[in-house]
Amino acid sequence: MNFALILFVLTVFTGVLYAADKLVFRKQRRARAARLLADFDARNRAALDRHEPIVEQERKSLEDGTVRQPAWLEYTASFFPVIVAVFLLRSFLFEPFRIPSGSMVPTLEIGDLILVNKYEYGIRLPVINKKVVELGKPQRGDVMVFRYPLNPSQDYIKRVVGLPGDRVEYVNKQLTINGQPVPFEKTEPYYDSERMRTYPQFVERLGDTTHGVIVDESVSAGMGREAPGNTHPGACQYSGSGVVCRVPPGHYFMMGDNRDNSEDSRFWGFVPDENIVGRAFFVWMNFGNMGRIGSFR
Repeated sequence: MNFALILFVLTVFTGVLYAADKLVFRKQRRARAARLLADFDARNRAALDRHEPIVEQERKSLEDGTVRQPAWLEYTASFFPVIVAVFLLRSFLFEPFRIPSGSMVPTLEIGDLILVNKYEYGIRLPVINKKVVELGKPQRGDVMVFRYPLNPSQDYIKRVVGLPGDRVEYVNKQLTINGQPVPFEKTEPYYDSERMRTYPQFVERLGDTTHGVIVDESVSAGMGREAPGNTHPGACQYSGSGVVCRVPPGHYFMMGDNRDNSEDSRFWGFVPDENIVGRAFFVWMNFGNMGRIGSFR
């Protein structure tokens, strides 16, 4: 379901009714109220001159009932200011997402509710996702939300590992970029409460970002061969020890921090610039772990 499209349609629909109410319907209601009140005043002039409470209250009720928005407008046009505020906020500033899988453990856990910065990589038109203002580019180490290239209706979240033109190697579970091994060192093991297992954990420095990664020593580093539907067949070389890829222009190589439990660029290819949604930066809630609140990298 394309929520952005639904929100856009609701914004247009309620906006049209809101404008019609302001410019047409409200004037019609007021004109009708003026006619009814003039007739009421003519029929009840003596009582009104005596300021009889019952008659004055009846007059006020008649006015309020005639001027008031009908129910169909109250539940459509009245919501326009709220809907347009949500639409603008979600389209151009920040958008919420929920983490559905463990591919970004230990940085992000299943059930994390996160915020994504929508403008850091440029201003994009909602729904069609076309960039109209260039503000910045993804950097190595960024946690990025993007539309899955093989099915753009799905949103994925991974870490930016390779930039356009980079040579990315993941061989024997060592990440190397443009011939330079990415520094990492072992730290305390990570306990996965979902699987009730402990995994080796490492601190990796990717660009200006230091973050945790976990590996499963029981899983082979070999990739076998590229998966069917790869975005750029032949751009990667697969072997029993890993994979080597050259990132095409205008594309990015993405990997999950849970290196042996992530379906990422090693399998399906590269993310084009037009599929970028934004940079994830803040966990604002996790109903299974209320203490998980704060920024991350």
